[in-house]
Amino acid sequence: GPLPNLYDPFGLFKKMSDEQKARRLNMEVNNGRLAMLGIFGFLSADSVPGSVPALTEIAKPYAGNIMVPFEGQFTLFGSS
Repeated sequence: GPLPNLYDPFGLFKKMSDEQKARRLNMEVNNGRLAMLGIFGFLSADSVPGSVPALTEIAKPYAGNIMVPFEGQFTLFGSS
C-alpha cells in the first residue's frame, strides 16, 4: 500500500500552502542534520580527547566501543 505521510501523520498542516509545507519540511531536515552533527561531535570528543575543542570541558573520556549500539551486540544488557 501507499506509505503514510511521516512528516505530517495527523494532518495538522492540511491548510498550509505547498510553499509553506516545503519550507517547514526543509527546516525539519536541516534540524535532523544538525542533530547528527552534534551527536558525532560528542562521539568524537568522548573517543579522542581534545578532538573537538568546544567540547573539551563538557565531554568525558570514554574508552569503550562507541559503535556497540550499531553492531547489534547487546551483551551489555545481560543477554548472551
